[in-house]
Amino acid sequence: MYSEIIMAGFGGQGVLLIGKMLAYAGMKAGNEVTWMPAYGPEMRGGTCNCTIVMSDKPVGSPITRSPHALIVLNLPSLDKFEASVRPGGVIVVNTSLINRLPRRTDVTVIPVAANEIAQEAGTPKAANMVAFGAYLGATGIADLAVVKDVLADTFASRPKLIGLNQTCLDRGYEIGKACAAQARS
Repeated sequence: MYSEIIMAGFGGQGVLLIGKMLAYAGMKAGNEVTWMPAYGPEMRGGTCNCTIVMSDKPVGSPITRSPHALIVLNLPSLDKFEASVRPGGVIVVNTSLINRLPRRTDVTVIPVAANEIAQEAGTPKAANMVAFGAYLGATGIADLAVVKDVLADTFASRPKLIGLNQTCLDRGYEIGKACAAQARS
């Protein structure tokens, strides 16, 4: 197993958080993992992204030029990274903030209205968890139970956020699973 993933959006959307969570889930599963954040000086509102590389063998470099998957939470990120995804890859698109789908036909596109789903679940701040769940459901890269354990550890100091975030993760997971099944048929 070897997978390169880019997660991207605006600062404050929780892109780095879900990247770390995927990295921790990969480590808990016994994989070799790198996590490399990149963000501008603006922090909230500025662009940010992270690259995660997961493998069952040692990882040679944390850098990717052609990821297997992309999770984008805003339009500038889709514009920047869409062309870099490998043919046959997966692009998760937050349709709440992105007014177009990828133009490519050689990737699996998972459209998810992450902001609306998070709002319905009770917290608009968990749109990142919806998109992350959609990615997990579409790819099966990490066991959902392990990711939920990582989520519980991550929010241990704020226990009332655990249930809300798990709900958003579950809703995204189901969407991703259904979209991937439809793409395969």
